[in-house]
Amino acid sequence: MSSSTETCDQNMRSESSPEPQYMEGAGTVDSDAESGDELGGYLLYRDRKEWEDVTPVPQDDGPNPVVQIAYSEKFRDVFDYFRAVLQRNEHSERALKLTADAIELNAANYTVWYFRRVLLQSLKKDLTEELAYITAIIKDQPKNYQVWHHRQMVVEWLKDASEELDFIADILSQDAKNYHAWQHRQWVIREFNLWDGELQYVDQLLEDDVRNNSAWNQRHFVIANTTGYSDPKVLDREVQYTLDMIEKAPHNESAWNYLKGILREEGFSAYPGLLEKILELQKTRSSPYLLAFLVDLYEDMLENNCNSKEEMLNKALELCDLLAKEQDAIRKEYWRYIGRSLKCKFGTEEIHGGVAAE
Repeated sequence: MSSSTETCDQNMRSESSPEPQYMEGAGTVDSDAESGDELGGYLLYRDRKEWEDVTPVPQDDGPNPVVQIAYSEKFRDVFDYFRAVLQRNEHSERALKLTADAIELNAANYTVWYFRRVLLQSLKKDLTEELAYITAIIKDQPKNYQVWHHRQMVVEWLKDASEELDFIADILSQDAKNYHAWQHRQWVIREFNLWDGELQYVDQLLEDDVRNNSAWNQRHFVIANTTGYSDPKVLDREVQYTLDMIEKAPHNESAWNYLKGILREEGFSAYPGLLEKILELQKTRSSPYLLAFLVDLYEDMLENNCNSKEEMLNKALELCDLLAKEQDAIRKEYWRYIGRSLKCKFGTEEIHGGVAAE
């Protein structure tokens, strides 16, 4: 296979190695109790004339199974025949159709998807049709790892990502924090160099929901892989953008984490006027996250041998005390520890009080 990712699949089925392992019990399973009269006209594989040449392979739960899964009759029938074609390594249209039936029952079964990819290439199937097929399944099961991996493989084989960003945006419009969709989006953007317009897309998502931590992560991903943050103009733009967003929602931890992340490499105190901006924001938009950011900022200033070292340390200790007693009491032991650490690292015998003294 041409894909480097699919090489892992190939390794599982080399001539010198056993067939891949499979577990029907994993993932989402259709476990409706069906009898022969309750199949709604569905014809079991064991009753189909075209499958008479295949001997089904039952699941082996061992001699003394502890907790057996109550599979439906249809589920058991489909996977018994799937195991059979897998053992035979049968590459046929009927085997491909069987994988679709198995996926309908359990779309989280990795081995079914793997064998389906083997068949797609062996039978030289139309991959655009497969893309449409996987699109429908993802819309129904958008948080299934296996379906997203399969889509990635198909897109990679097609070498065409023209539909991907719009498709992912549609999925994210239903759940803007879908990890699988974001992971696929980042792969598509990097693999096909689709950076243009992505920052504007993130802007819109954050305008819709400033607390969307996934969008903040995507913002960092885009900038880190394009302009970077070393350009003072980019850094200044991002700091001001983040402060504006913090003003809208001062208790939004995601924005504060983003601000810390983009300043950490050069150091907080290396950004001119940052302390003044945060202190000004504190007057009307104070929050535990703002106070915690100030503690980090004061510590950074102390590490860079700022003037008024004693004053900076006292301010940091006062904030640790305030956070421990009032603003973030649920983490009081953490803030007491931070206070003691700052006192130990930067303090002198003349500096007393605050968290460090408790």
